[in-house]
Amino acid sequence: MIEVHNIQKAFNGNQVLKGITCTFETGKCNLLLGGSGTGKSVLLQCIVGLMKPDLGSITFDGTVFTNNKVDIRQEIRRKIGMLFQGGALFDSMTVYENTEFPLKMLTPEMSREERRDRVEFCLKRVGLENAGTKMPSEISGGMKKRVGIARAIAPQCTYLFCDEPNSGLDPATSIKIDQLIQEITYEYNITTVVITHDMNSVIEIGDHIIFMHKGLKLWDGTKDEILNAQVPELREFIFSSSLVRAAKKVDEESEGGLEALANGPLSEV
Repeated sequence: MIEVHNIQKAFNGNQVLKGITCTFETGKCNLLLGGSGTGKSVLLQCIVGLMKPDLGSITFDGTVFTNNKVDIRQEIRRKIGMLFQGGALFDSMTVYENTEFPLKMLTPEMSREERRDRVEFCLKRVGLENAGTKMPSEISGGMKKRVGIARAIAPQCTYLFCDEPNSGLDPATSIKIDQLIQEITYEYNITTVVITHDMNSVIEIGDHIIFMHKGLKLWDGTKDEILNAQVPELREFIFSSSLVRAAKKVDEESEGGLEALANGPLSEV
């Protein structure tokens, strides 16, 4: 579990995060939802230590991360896996070498054989067991995201952060990436945090959703609760999609509207 308390961050007098307090639950897909410029990425960077908040605290499973000793912060960082928005693969490395990279950096005590076994396991887990010798330029966008997931979980992470994992992907591939993230979260009981503005992802994997707007947390709940949320800014955001408006109509006319949508039009894309 990750606990965030009163996180504030400003740039040149512009307050980007205005006292965010929230919890990311273990074994669930926690979604940071909101439009562009709402502070989602800044919050994520503060949580993983890429950026220092001006005020507030962040705790990983009871251990304070912010302003703690360097060795404690480094130990927590070793447990963090990150899937970057563009994949961020090294162009000069093969799929295998990209996946092995964090093992070389974070677990120097592992032998070459142990690293090989772990890389082969992770690539097989994301369905890329036959792609190890390929270069990033030789694989599709969806495959690059799967390599990114394999690389993120290679060090056996406890916390998985995904920044817009569906960015640039077609709808069918996006669903597969969502499902893979969800499967890995449940299978390894990981605390997963996904930044998204995609309502399809909300409907597919939104175990716990936090909605941000202009640097504030305005709502949190589950995918089963979000269509009935009474926060004006959230309603404006989610009902900008004709697909979600259709889901709401189904939900009002019969039971299980969201479930029907998730198993209907989305799953057939």
